[in-house]
Amino acid sequence: MRPQTWNPSVELSISEQKIVKRIKRAKLFVFLRQIRHLLLDEAFQQELALMYGEAVKGHPPVPPAQLALTTILQAYTGVSDAEAIEALTMDRRWQLVVDCRECEQAPFSQATLVRFRQALIIHQLDRRLIERTVELARETKQFGAGQLRAALDSSPLWGAAKVEDTYNLLGHALKKALGVIARQQGRELTELATEAGAQIVADSSLKAALDLNWDDPEEKTLALGMVLGALHSVEAHLDTLENIQEQCVVSSSLEAAQQVVSQDVEVSELGVVKLRQGVAKDRRISIEDEQMRHGRKNRTQRIDGYKRHVLRDLDSGLVRAVGITPANAAEATVTEAIATDLKHQEAQLAELHIDRGYLNSSLVRDRSEELTIYCKAWRVHNGNKFSKTAFVLDWDSGTIRCPNQVSLPFTEGKKVQFPAATCASCPLRERCTSSKKGRSISIHPEEKFIAELRQRQLTTVGRAKLRERVAVEHSLSHIGRWQGDKARYLGVRKNLFDLRRTAVVHNLHVLARIFDELPQSTRPCIVS
Repeated sequence: MRPQTWNPSVELSISEQKIVKRIKRAKLFVFLRQIRHLLLDEAFQQELALMYGEAVKGHPPVPPAQLALTTILQAYTGVSDAEAIEALTMDRRWQLVVDCRECEQAPFSQATLVRFRQALIIHQLDRRLIERTVELARETKQFGAGQLRAALDSSPLWGAAKVEDTYNLLGHALKKALGVIARQQGRELTELATEAGAQIVADSSLKAALDLNWDDPEEKTLALGMVLGALHSVEAHLDTLENIQEQCVVSSSLEAAQQVVSQDVEVSELGVVKLRQGVAKDRRISIEDEQMRHGRKNRTQRIDGYKRHVLRDLDSGLVRAVGITPANAAEATVTEAIATDLKHQEAQLAELHIDRGYLNSSLVRDRSEELTIYCKAWRVHNGNKFSKTAFVLDWDSGTIRCPNQVSLPFTEGKKVQFPAATCASCPLRERCTSSKKGRSISIHPEEKFIAELRQRQLTTVGRAKLRERVAVEHSLSHIGRWQGDKARYLGVRKNLFDLRRTAVVHNLHVLARIFDELPQSTRPCIVS
């Protein structure tokens, strides 16, 4: 049977009142206890229950509401699954929220908590947790379901898996594949690796096993050849084996090794195998987490992992939607997922405050007339010569006019090249260009829109609007404090789950402030 609706007491018992009085700092425990019946109302509990099929045998099902509260508290305190189960038996604050006071055994096991997390991810109900906080805030009448003024920004999230160079990536993949076979056959890894002709991968350190001078380019090339030789030997040896258990792990490890070879290795004209110069597009940097990537937040800050994106409601302070992308993905790639989340909330964007990384996004490209974009335009400078703004774009005639009143037609997304002869005889040449080909001007595909942004930031009102985006940086900072700068899980989807539950923690703090500011007569029915 499916889990039943959880209906714990709403009013605080005498023992609970004593616990509440003793909680001085971690006030979210108190607030969650006060609003758990609102956050996890019967309708939402029914949604959570539908994640589970009809079970005929087994233990009585655990109410999903208890698991959801535990998941939120995990994000708040940053504890693991095992530590969460321990806290339910040792920490009165956890027991207060989950309604298991004085229990000697947790109301569910660690495996049950893991299965609940997997079910949330599969059914996209981690997104519903954010939506429930928004729905609660909406009940306070502080904002409606319509026009939304929001700001979107990102911050680095370093990957949980180890980042390795080409040699160690290949060695790690081979060691992982051979390790599966060794466990299946009940043999030592060293014995199997020797049999497979890959002794070097059985050592604790691949580079120590190779024992070469890594400052010598010739020896580095020799090392690469030895590692590739080990890869070919292992592949040939595995072809002779039958009935391999965990075949998917073995296959994925070898596929990862081949991916590394295709991205990082090349053969010279003389037939010498060597490392590729430069970095391949979408290069793999980890064996354990195939979705981690090298990326940059800006010119000076490199990221090995992911970027987390947060959309903040500028009026209420709530986080309305979040997203995770590999570190090398452009910021604009997240906006379709953000738009989908907003659609589920029936929210219509009226203002969107962004930085330039999101200007190529679908939210900007496909914007309606009702949506106003606020973004600082690119700086236009050309040393001591005329900048792009000195050239006048006539949108009615489709022409661009230079400071010497020479006009040429232009096309958005193309480059305008003024004739070399015209520029050579121009009296303003010294102030315009030193190129023998003449002055050129690149026209952005969204040039008219960028010109609008540039004009807007020249006004006091426009600059004040641009400063509103700072609020989303505060939300990113708060979320980073709870989630940390390093990912908890492997892969985009699990880390999206972690970001969503952390956004719920942020929103609960905002809700607590909203409730405190409301007159008693209009405050939702919470336990006082």
